Amino acid sequence: MKTLKELNEIRAKTLDSVNLRKQRIGTRVVVGMATCGIAAGARPVLMAFVDEVARRALRDVMVTQTGCIGVCRLEPLVEVYRPGEDKVTYVNVKPEQVARIVSEHIVNGNPVDEWTIGAADKE
Repeated sequence: MKTLKELNEIRAKTLDSVNLRKQRIGTRVVVGMATCGIAAGARPVLMAFVDEVARRALRDVMVTQTGCIGVCRLEPLVEVYRPGEDKVTYVNVKPEQVARIVSEHIVNGNPVDEWTIGAADKE
């Protein structure tokens, strides 16, 4: 049994976490993890982002997952949201691409254009 003080501390910590997600402070990386994404290899991509962000100790980057993003033929899909910028959607992402996306886009603010949905539409 938890004391009232312990429960209030848990509540405050949880609300802080929820509010962080709502406020969307910092950069968010969202990996599509619906059945189509998982079948296309999204799980290793998600883990590569988690590992790379942890390895670089990036405190203002949140890696999350979502259901279907809507373009199943281009899975695995990854959306990057940076404050004050348009969303960038990466397509056909492989784990070996993650380090470059983190380095060039998330850290330095330069999207890797050749891996985005706009480049895929031109093919």
